[in-house]
Amino acid sequence: MHQAITARRARIGGCAVSLALLGGLLLGWSERAGAAADPLLSKGRAATASSTEGSSYAAGKAFDGSGSTRWASAEGKDPQWLQVDLGATATITRIKLSWEAAYAKAYRLETSADGTTWTALTTEKAGDGGTDEFTGLSGKGRYVRMYGTARGTSYGYSLYEMEVYGTTGATTPSPSPSPSSSTPPTTGAFTVVAAGDIAAQCTAADSGCAHPKTAALAQRIDPAFYITMGDSQYDDARLADFKNYYDKTWGAFKAKTRPVPGNHETYDPAGSLAGYKSYFGAVAYPQGKSYYSYDQGNWHFIALDSNSFDQSAQIDWLKADLAANGKKCIAAYWHHPLYSSGGHGNDPVSKPVWKILYAAGADLVLNGHDHHYERFAPQDPDGRATPDGLVEIVGGTGGAEPYPIEQVQPNSQKRISGDYGVLKLDFTDSGYRWTYVGTDGQVKDTSPAYSCH
Repeated sequence: MHQAITARRARIGGCAVSLALLGGLLLGWSERAGAAADPLLSKGRAATASSTEGSSYAAGKAFDGSGSTRWASAEGKDPQWLQVDLGATATITRIKLSWEAAYAKAYRLETSADGTTWTALTTEKAGDGGTDEFTGLSGKGRYVRMYGTARGTSYGYSLYEMEVYGTTGATTPSPSPSPSSSTPPTTGAFTVVAAGDIAAQCTAADSGCAHPKTAALAQRIDPAFYITMGDSQYDDARLADFKNYYDKTWGAFKAKTRPVPGNHETYDPAGSLAGYKSYFGAVAYPQGKSYYSYDQGNWHFIALDSNSFDQSAQIDWLKADLAANGKKCIAAYWHHPLYSSGGHGNDPVSKPVWKILYAAGADLVLNGHDHHYERFAPQDPDGRATPDGLVEIVGGTGGAEPYPIEQVQPNSQKRISGDYGVLKLDFTDSGYRWTYVGTDGQVKDTSPAYSCH
């Protein structure tokens, strides 16, 4: 049975009590010392929650290493949960919870390999706040969560810190590559949030307005950066509309956003892409064009403007960019998908770009345009399933009115229409996977794990 070591906030007085407490600590020292030797795995990792009390109490606040910040859920509702992605499968040995006054009376600590199917590590049925520390745990998973089933107060749930300790694999170092090896150096894992088709002309004052909700979800995840796959602002993407709608939600993290334009950005009466360029500035034109590339970790990202795929300048630039790339893994994104089961359907404008990316051994393509979520098995530009093909995701679920699924395309593995949400993409030096997370905080779909070509 796992033991909960709870440090009370009440003062303890008297020498006899102090000696008894010291004796108890010494008796349990051996087990706790072994657990304490394992490293802290959760600090700074991507986190999500069932709800938050507000932007100042985001899920990531419980994993930032600070005792003065905290996650807080919505008040008066059960159940609630707080979840962290450790970035890799780990063996969990110890978990420490530092509660604010709004504590859990009953909760489970759980682990999961995929963020969908959960296994209990231990259960608390008589929590009374303070600090709960569970040692001697034995469970494996990439994701760990606190699942609260009964509040200890009339408020919600609130944690200053949730610390997860354990090991992530063998400690024997890998042999160093020879000087002639072209293997890129290890640079670490990171998370990206992506969505397309975002800001309808509405605000948070309208309960049916979705882009404030997807923005709040995206901000709670707190990724390395954000990707938008076009049609960030409806209907004609004027600068005034960007300022009145998009800027009040997704604009909160504009500096960390890597956007591309969609067809609606071309409808601006002031000129094609005029409002888009004025609003985003160098964020969208870092290399002086509406298309650009950048690196993160062992990944090369290519942001393209599918409104001008028929122009040789962008195609020539893409070929040169890929020829100069030194990263192992490649992801590209633009607005119009080559394959889609939604209302717009397949768009052949993207096929020449697919051929170039496929020939270069690219791995992942992200698109919007159709307002649903869909993932495809790896396929070649002609739609033939192949292990060395491109994986395509349609993610036009950022806030615009959903489109129904109309004609299911070959190699389509999962389709969700009607739910708003974002893609949470987890990248490593040699592969990737993702979850589609709804605005209710629930994981709606989990991808397979893919290795880079």
